[in-house]
Amino acid sequence: MTSHQLKVTVTPEDLDDLNHVNNVRYVQWIQDVAKAHWQNAATATMQELYIWVVIEHHIFYKAEALLGDELLLKTYIKKAVGVKSIRVVDIYNTNTNKLLLTAETHWCLIHTQTKRPTRIPEDVKAIFQNK
Repeated sequence: MTSHQLKVTVTPEDLDDLNHVNNVRYVQWIQDVAKAHWQNAATATMQELYIWVVIEHHIFYKAEALLGDELLLKTYIKKAVGVKSIRVVDIYNTNTNKLLLTAETHWCLIHTQTKRPTRIPEDVKAIFQNK
């Protein structure tokens, strides 16, 4: 499977009252890296025809991230069947290489014209598989 990576640096706006990264920010980064992967891998036509929406998140927090930490977000598609896919996102501290978070997000492919779920076409599945 092909993967995608994104780096972020923790800023003051990312922190919660305990001075570590807020859970809401992690969810935003999970969405950001997924969107970047789609935009990087999909053709312009695919992006015009389809959009992905979240069905559910399963997030497992392993360790905290603090102000100034540089994080590496890695993502890939674990499974794609019917109208749904399961995307994995792992977030690492780049200085320690420690896994901070792992998430599985279930996504549904929506056709932009009908606004209805649509079966994932083979050409869309193919862009997330090793070549």
